[in-house]
Amino acid sequence: MRCGRYRERVTSESDATPPFPTDADRRSVSHEVDLDLRSDVRLLGALLGRVLTEAGGEELLADVERLRGLVIRAYEQGGGASLDDAEALVASFGQERAEQVARAFTCYFHLSNLAEEHHRVRVLHARPATGADSLPAAVQRIVDEVGAEEAAERLRTMRFHPVLTAHPTEARRRAVASAIRRISELLAERDGAGQESVLLADNERRLLEEIDVLWRTSPLRTTRPTPLDEVRTAMSIFDQTLFQVVPRVYRMLDDWLLGADAGRVPAEAPAFLRLGSWIAADRDGNPFVTADVTKAAAAIASEHVLLGLEHVTSRIGRTLTLDAADTPASDELRELAASQERMAGQITSGIGTRAPNEPHRRVLLVVAERLAATRRDEHPLAYHRPEELLADLLVVQRSLRDGGAHRSANGELQNLIWQVETFGFHLAELEVRQHSQVHRKALADVRAGGELDEMTVEVLEVYRTIAYLQERYGVRASRRYIVSFTQSSEDIATVYALAEAALGSAEAAPVLDAIPLFETFDDLNASTRILAEMIELPPVQERLAATGRKLEVMLGYSDSSKDVGPVSATLALYDAQARISRWAAENDIELTLFHGRGGALGRGGGPANEAVLAQPPGSVEGRFKLTEQGEVIFAQYGDKTIAARHIEQMAAATLLASSPANEERNRAAAEEFADVASALDVASRRRFFELVKAEGFAPWFAQVTPMEEVGLLALGSRPARRGLSVESLEDLRAIPWVFAWTQARINLTGWFGLGSALAAVGDEERLRTAYARWPLFASMIDNVEMSLAKTDARIAASYLELGDRDDLAALVREEMELTREWVARTSGHTSILEDRPVLRRAVRLRSPYVDALSLLQLRALREVRATGSTNPDDAPHRLLLLTVNGIAAGLQNTG
Repeated sequence: MRCGRYRERVTSESDATPPFPTDADRRSVSHEVDLDLRSDVRLLGALLGRVLTEAGGEELLADVERLRGLVIRAYEQGGGASLDDAEALVASFGQERAEQVARAFTCYFHLSNLAEEHHRVRVLHARPATGADSLPAAVQRIVDEVGAEEAAERLRTMRFHPVLTAHPTEARRRAVASAIRRISELLAERDGAGQESVLLADNERRLLEEIDVLWRTSPLRTTRPTPLDEVRTAMSIFDQTLFQVVPRVYRMLDDWLLGADAGRVPAEAPAFLRLGSWIAADRDGNPFVTADVTKAAAAIASEHVLLGLEHVTSRIGRTLTLDAADTPASDELRELAASQERMAGQITSGIGTRAPNEPHRRVLLVVAERLAATRRDEHPLAYHRPEELLADLLVVQRSLRDGGAHRSANGELQNLIWQVETFGFHLAELEVRQHSQVHRKALADVRAGGELDEMTVEVLEVYRTIAYLQERYGVRASRRYIVSFTQSSEDIATVYALAEAALGSAEAAPVLDAIPLFETFDDLNASTRILAEMIELPPVQERLAATGRKLEVMLGYSDSSKDVGPVSATLALYDAQARISRWAAENDIELTLFHGRGGALGRGGGPANEAVLAQPPGSVEGRFKLTEQGEVIFAQYGDKTIAARHIEQMAAATLLASSPANEERNRAAAEEFADVASALDVASRRRFFELVKAEGFAPWFAQVTPMEEVGLLALGSRPARRGLSVESLEDLRAIPWVFAWTQARINLTGWFGLGSALAAVGDEERLRTAYARWPLFASMIDNVEMSLAKTDARIAASYLELGDRDDLAALVREEMELTREWVARTSGHTSILEDRPVLRRAVRLRSPYVDALSLLQLRALREVRATGSTNPDDAPHRLLLLTVNGIAAGLQNTG
């Protein structure tokens, strides 16, 4: 890597012109973009109004506008008579009108969301490519700190590894998402129409058509999606964005690294992204994920990536019309062409007839035919492994370089090579996950002899499926096996014992890397002891030897937060990472920590790149792996520009997290504020337990939130809870636990306990110092502030009144106010989100509209509670479920 040369180039250029826009430039761009955003929202809102009038008459639009005006006044006044008037209006609606109004506000949020996404793309286009948080800037900082040679090695070994997971509370139907995407495309098309009235008029007509479709599309699913439905939804993201975006990000980095030489000399940017998936592979608590389903999911993914590779290879091959006289084939290429002819003489002959003097084109078109055969599983023409394809592509690339065609060698062909390196033939590695208790029961059943239980048969079949996937698509297709609720090294040993039982011998078993998942507070504290015992297991020692002592450990954010509260969970996860990292260093292990984060703040959510930079020293080391769930997948990867930005930001943070300066900052802060951390932990946990361990808390929670009703929604393939009741929180999954509090506008899982914890520290100056110097603490305060911004005490009070426990309701209200007070004292802000004006404005603009949906949901909840109905087809249930969709869209948050 020519980092030194590029550093000189960047420096000399910056002497001539400022590398970044001035503050005046930023204000100008922001002002213009904000005007565009407001214009888009006004346009879409007006078109929605026309659609509502056409569909339901002037009366429908009038009712929507009356409610809108009342909730806006109530929000500005902080409640009072206007809120009472809004509630009375909602109560006066007939059932059909209430449903129509709920759907109208939900449609408005869908349109606002897509306008904001479009606005975000505009902002990204206006930013400099080498801004302060860009990947090139991160590389430059690493060069400055450790030198060019070490920086090159760090860049070469860097990995960003997102893992896509299905979301049990993904509230939006696929049909709705498709309609939104079409409207978004029309909005983008409108930007290119300029002032041409004919184009604008046609665009407006088509927008009206699509908004009408959105309005008339039922927001409620009639049946739950199957795991394979969820796979196909994820595939749409791959097809629309990831396949094209990933090489674009690599190319952006390579262009910066090579400067004027980019495309003329061999690429230096590494293929640093690896994609994983739990969709149709995560069977923990999901009885619908079977071995056959996992096998089918792998086939669907492989079909998509092989088709993509085939089309790209064919396209490049058709354009590679370089005559042999000017660009002669290397000996290596001629040997490859001869082997192709021996393998498929008829195909090569036909291609040769069309391109007799174009050897590179001829070879690459045969490669495309082999990819088609691979997709159809037609032997002997099919490739057996992606490494074979990569080898052929590299032969073509080297021959082009030897023949002097450097631009052809290092251009589109290099993009294809990056795609193969990133996605292989499998697209995303299917990571199997199963609960340790299931494994224990299955192994006991096997060792007991006799006829096996149905569950045991299925568990064993999973291992045979993994073996098949490795044979069909390569070992990278599926080798990670995650053990939920790992509580001892025996839970890891059981994975290998079951694999041996399934395949008949250890030699026949598939390649497996068993990954412990530490989820509860106690398991996090016991993690290093369990890991020390785990690496003594013979199968683990064998894998360590084969991989160069690489080991992966997963940390669960969701259950730990539900276990001890958000503050203690954050601190416990940090401490666990620090201990595990020290243990790995002492045992000469190359550690990858896998972060099981969710989209919501109560599940480890928040800005992921900031979270990476706040990790303990030694815990990242250029490798960051995390789950990307449901709504987060579409938010981060649904648009090409946003996807490229997200990948770049995460890669930059992954690189910077292990910089000497960042590690020293985190190390010093952890030492300086250890006493603060201890006080926060003790006080927050005590307060959290005071609430959740109170007698009767679980049924009260079900009363004051729509938790039970969420379970009636056909949201995802996995059940929302493990048991049949909410008598115990242990039976409730962490995602609906978060979702229910969010729907009630309380957001308790994001902040509860922090106010008491900060008050226990008591020293305001000390807390402000910690906020300025301690990244983990600052991130926690900022995330809680964001959570509080979406919390509404007026609306929350109405939900809390649904319960019969004034003591618990008072506890929640007191802690909410205490947290608001102490977060403001700690941050020094006079108002929520004071230093994030764009987000603050968005929240303030949205909140009154969410209030309207909350009032409709409260009406429905009161009716459901009064009648005791559990029939999801009843009118009150239908209204309630419609509002669940709308509130999720308005808050841009589910679980």
